Amino acid sequence: MCGIAGIALRDPQCAPDEGLLRQMCEAMVHRGPDDEGVFVTSGVGLGMRRLSIIDLPGGHQPVFNEDKSVAIVFNGEIYNFLELRPELEVRGHVFTTHSDTEVIVHLYEEYGPECVNKLRGMFAFAIYDDRNHRLLLARDRLGKKPLHYALHNGDLLFASEMKSILAVRPELSTVNRNALLQYMYFGYVPDPATAFEPIKKLPPGHLLEYEKGEVRVRQYWDLPPFGTYDPPREEQVIEELECRLAEAVRIRLMADVPLGAMLSGGTDSSTVVALMARASSRPVKTFTIGFRHEDFNEAPHARLVAQKFGTEHHELIVEPNFVDTVMTLTGHLEEPFGDSSMLPTYFISCLARKHVKVALSGDGGDEAFAGYDRYRIHLHERAHPWVPDWAGRWYREHVHPHIPYSVPGRSLAYSIALPWQDRYTEGVSFQPFQREMNVLSRDFAATNGALLKQFRHYLDAAPAHDALSRVLYLDTKTYLPGDILTKVDRMSMATSLEARVPMLDHIFLEWVTSLAPRWKMRNGSQKIVLRKLAERLGVPDEVLNRKKQGFSLPLRYWMRVELKELVTTVLLEPRTLQRGYFNPAGVEKMLKEHFEERRDHSARLWRLMIFELWHRNFLERIGARKNQPLETAVLSGGGG
Repeated sequence: MCGIAGIALRDPQCAPDEGLLRQMCEAMVHRGPDDEGVFVTSGVGLGMRRLSIIDLPGGHQPVFNEDKSVAIVFNGEIYNFLELRPELEVRGHVFTTHSDTEVIVHLYEEYGPECVNKLRGMFAFAIYDDRNHRLLLARDRLGKKPLHYALHNGDLLFASEMKSILAVRPELSTVNRNALLQYMYFGYVPDPATAFEPIKKLPPGHLLEYEKGEVRVRQYWDLPPFGTYDPPREEQVIEELECRLAEAVRIRLMADVPLGAMLSGGTDSSTVVALMARASSRPVKTFTIGFRHEDFNEAPHARLVAQKFGTEHHELIVEPNFVDTVMTLTGHLEEPFGDSSMLPTYFISCLARKHVKVALSGDGGDEAFAGYDRYRIHLHERAHPWVPDWAGRWYREHVHPHIPYSVPGRSLAYSIALPWQDRYTEGVSFQPFQREMNVLSRDFAATNGALLKQFRHYLDAAPAHDALSRVLYLDTKTYLPGDILTKVDRMSMATSLEARVPMLDHIFLEWVTSLAPRWKMRNGSQKIVLRKLAERLGVPDEVLNRKKQGFSLPLRYWMRVELKELVTTVLLEPRTLQRGYFNPAGVEKMLKEHFEERRDHSARLWRLMIFELWHRNFLERIGARKNQPLETAVLSGGGG
């Protein structure tokens, strides 16, 4: 696990400045505290920071092929590298290390950019082909590892984190207002956009090729058709699921360092721990956090799972005095990120890192097996097919605007009047609250009136016929990489911990995708076959038959007590309102309703607060650096 960075020049006769590469690496030393590697040649410079997991003495990067005409820097883990290596040796390739990184170099020699199709794992890498003066960037299929890039005056800069790019090119920090509006709507910035106009995210399952100042981005993988496999017997499905998930877990136990699991006390992480315990000859190390507030304390359920499977269990009770942590993380994040579960994810990563370098998690189970409540709510409980489209449109345009805001069920009626596709996309966005409360300023909200079109495009383009599969496809393309995997990567790597997610093994996920929807959700019951497997493995009933929480916070309570002063001060200060993003009257109305306990606006207030704190703790710091001349003013350091 590493952080990677690099500079490729339009002029192949020039070499990038090595000092700039080291600055880029220094900006993400938390991703790889164990080692640094920099390579500079005519046309390109590659850099990396390493967190040593496999081949501790021999895994130094960059790694080269036999004649050093191909070089790679790599972030991630390739779980099938031991299977690929003998095949490459038979073809005449000579290995000088025992690392998974070197396998990719020789695969590239054999297959070129299509080498990614041979890889099973999580990855973001850069390969420089000196013979063809070509740079190849690649990101794994689901987006577990991040990769950002910017084309600046014909030169390409790339890095695992935008901080590395901005460290040497602060002038690229031009704010992307449309992306910030996307954040306000969704709580994250969906790829390929970032908070900065010149910087892009390489989307999951995509390649980028750079030659002679030109960038070409193309997709190499997508989810297969949904619902093509419908076994007649439940027992057959459970047995196959157990075999496939057990293998996905087993191959992720490969490490030359201590390894454990994040245990939330829910179905997904408990199932992963059960399979880890079965595959391991020693007690699995498990980690969980809890809160004093009983309604949000999952520690007792995690403890039950730990006792059941005989794990070496570690537990941390988090106190609500975490203002300093919020300030630190909003300075660490490169763009605003509104998922409050980043805090417990950070805390559990801190706890785990005291004992291990690698931790497995249960992330991805909800998108694979339809675990979120919104699937049930928007596809079943609010599904009213008897409402004709024309009637719903007439209600929204001519009736709804005249119904007083205080009338109960006003927003629900609007939702029911929408086609199911719009009902779902609206339901995962800020749009209903903006329509009702005008929290955002008119100018800011008008930045882009078609924010939900990209989401609607994914629904329409999904390789599926039923509504459930189409929203699972949408969430796998948007919410999963933009929110869940971003949170896991950023919070774990902030503590120099590697997180592995077996439920997002692409071979396993392709099989789950092919399952008929009735094995995922039926008659309002969710995660049907996964719960059956968890029951078979011995996960306690108290864990399986309880309300879903995940790593959630008691925000609605804390924002009315411990965080009340912070959120009120931050959102109503002139410094905040003068930026022009918020409508003061709408913000005050939302705060009033929340503090009077008329409505729970905690998640939305959190989103606004993080937005402003990001401006103060990250963006303004970049802006200050932007106005200071760099010691090295050019990317190139001289002739090649």
